[in-house]
Amino acid sequence: MKLNKQIILALVIMVATSALYRVMPGRPLGFAPQIAIALFSGSLFASKKQYSFLLPLLSMFISDVMYQVLFNYGFTSIQGFYSGQLENYILIAATTVFGYSLQDAKPSKFVLSFLSAPTAYFLVSNFLVWAQGGGYHHGFTATGLVQTMVDGLPFYPYSVVSTMVFGAILFGGFRVLVPKFKAI
Repeated sequence: MKLNKQIILALVIMVATSALYRVMPGRPLGFAPQIAIALFSGSLFASKKQYSFLLPLLSMFISDVMYQVLFNYGFTSIQGFYSGQLENYILIAATTVFGYSLQDAKPSKFVLSFLSAPTAYFLVSNFLVWAQGGGYHHGFTATGLVQTMVDGLPFYPYSVVSTMVFGAILFGGFRVLVPKFKAI
């Protein structure tokens, strides 16, 4: 695959959005650009699916490295590298598939993808927290699973809103900067 100016611009937009936002102090937990970046990448590389998964992972990794450097120097209390990171990367990459249908710019597809991707991420990530005994260590019962989901609810609205906000920035900004782009 040839890296043309449009692809490089898309990569710069994603990495800059993620990295700069994540180092902002005081952001609400759960309000992050990663799911929007995955949707954006899925729409750009719908026919080259293997590349669509790499861009959100690269963006996340670079911002995690930046976060770790800030943590090491005492500028933040949140580490860039953490337990459960591999699962989180896999889940973020998996949300890329929701972006495959977003090339024709139909508003209904954007609304559906912008709601379903963070919802799928919320459900699967909280299930994994419960299944691995994380979080508040609720029992391996239906009640424990429900309680783990309830524990995660404060993050869910931020995830949905951030997907919409960052999605609008990424998709809108890219369409303005590269109006004649055709998905690869």
